[in-house]
Amino acid sequence: MRSARIEGTTEMGDTVSMKQTGTIGWSDGPTGTLTLTYTGGTMAEALKQGGGDGSVRARYLRDEYYADMGEAFAATIGGKRWVRHAYQDLAELGGPAGDVLEEQVQNSTREQGLKALLAAGDVRKAGQQDVRGVPATRYSGTVDVAELTGRNSALDAGQLAALKERLSAAGVTTQTVDMWVGEDDLPLKKTERGETAAGAFSSTVFYSDYGTEVSVRKPPTGDTVDFKEILRQRAAGPS
Repeated sequence: MRSARIEGTTEMGDTVSMKQTGTIGWSDGPTGTLTLTYTGGTMAEALKQGGGDGSVRARYLRDEYYADMGEAFAATIGGKRWVRHAYQDLAELGGPAGDVLEEQVQNSTREQGLKALLAAGDVRKAGQQDVRGVPATRYSGTVDVAELTGRNSALDAGQLAALKERLSAAGVTTQTVDMWVGEDDLPLKKTERGETAAGAFSSTVFYSDYGTEVSVRKPPTGDTVDFKEILRQRAAGPS
């Protein structure tokens, strides 16, 4: 089963509080659509100040994703409402963390997630529990974030060392992780909790409808602007 419907929430200090819903497939890298609804924090405030309603629609393809930023944002960048983010560009901009994002997004599967989790820390079976009426085995424990990331990616030693340094500077070292896995060894729910320099972090994601159809296509070229072009325009300032 290489696709699923997901529903989740994420919070990080005063920076972000959001919900995400949609469908994602992993048969050839991630493809699918998500709606991200920012419900609090500085990110939500920034979107509202820009004239948005706090929601961003995103389309994910193997090498890139597109974010619909809405009409108000489009008015500030020549009328184009879709912003293209190439994973390769994010890798270049983000250094070691960007390398992780590009590799994980393009090559990860739900099955790999459980295997890496069990190998990366003090994670053990914690009994049987139902997740929304479905029997599941719960795994719980504390993991080293850098080690888990390394096991879930193909970073070389230098990249991994640089990533550890960056994570440490951000206050990210370990996380408490719980995962509920169904009879077919596919996750039904995952929670993560930890501390960062920006404040407490928590995430909960539910997975359902494995095998659901996923259909996604690029937005119209005439309504799309590249994220790197936006950075260039803002760096250049008003003309």
